[in-house]
Amino acid sequence: MRLRHEPRNLRREVKPTDFGRVAVLLGGASTEREISLLSGNAVLAALLRSGVDAQPFDPRDVPLSELVTRRFDRVFIALHGPGGEDGTIQGALEFLGLPYTGSGVLGSAICMDKLRTKRLAGALGVPTPEYAVLRSAADLPSCIERLGLPLIVKPATQGSSVGMTKVEQPEALAPAYQSAAVVDHTVFAEAWITGGEYTVAMLHGEALPSIRIETPKAFYDYEAKYFRDDTRYHCPSGLSAVAEQQLATLARQAFDATGAEGWGRVDFMMDQNGRALLLEINTVPGMTDHSLVPMAAKAAGMNFDQLVLQVLATSFTRQPIN
Repeated sequence: MRLRHEPRNLRREVKPTDFGRVAVLLGGASTEREISLLSGNAVLAALLRSGVDAQPFDPRDVPLSELVTRRFDRVFIALHGPGGEDGTIQGALEFLGLPYTGSGVLGSAICMDKLRTKRLAGALGVPTPEYAVLRSAADLPSCIERLGLPLIVKPATQGSSVGMTKVEQPEALAPAYQSAAVVDHTVFAEAWITGGEYTVAMLHGEALPSIRIETPKAFYDYEAKYFRDDTRYHCPSGLSAVAEQQLATLARQAFDATGAEGWGRVDFMMDQNGRALLLEINTVPGMTDHSLVPMAAKAAGMNFDQLVLQVLATSFTRQPIN
């Protein structure tokens, strides 16, 4: 079986019965398994409330071939991190001929790699923070000379801020590098940006209202994202209409540059001069009670269940050819 690919931003009105039998892929084996289970179960509950014939499917425990054996018609991908949003599962689903939500193989693979995302987006004029690739410990002294302190060290292909460390003293750089290198062979450092953090959700080619994030932590890390109650979210974000439109334009440009499609989230830092700098693109954002895309959708007049149906509708950009 093969898939026919239709226009990337296709949006249509759908009824719950139009989706057929839906597998919600959740869990998996990445470092973000715990969050994926939360997202996937929230999505599953929403689909069931809407009358969709949906079932959970954990690829850590069940072979993907069972998706065909059990006669699923399409897949809602709620897997986070490597193996779930890096093009791997997308390629397997293409091979199986099963329509799925969100970005395809190329867009997923690129966006999972923060370093390549920066390079592609930057080539099309979307600004990003200055950075230095850390290939070994020998690169650390020149990194400080180039970027100054503080800076932030990141693994290239992890989500949810896994392996990220803010470095404020020279002696803290080596441990930060080692921490990132444990989870990823590609590590880089970015100049620390002092300013507001913003995110823009994308759905069917449209930018939803931006969100401004405030956290008492050093940065918006794994704990602040999912478990703290003192992280504050502002939606509307407080930007002027002009600035909001500019941020939405940058988000669309970054999405297009990387081949992302369907739905996702684009994260920015605003520097002291009010310039938005791209941090990363998430092609399978969280869908928990702390998650950002549902907040943006609510500000746009869409409740969680409606959002989940619209995300599932992104699977209609891929149709099986029997």
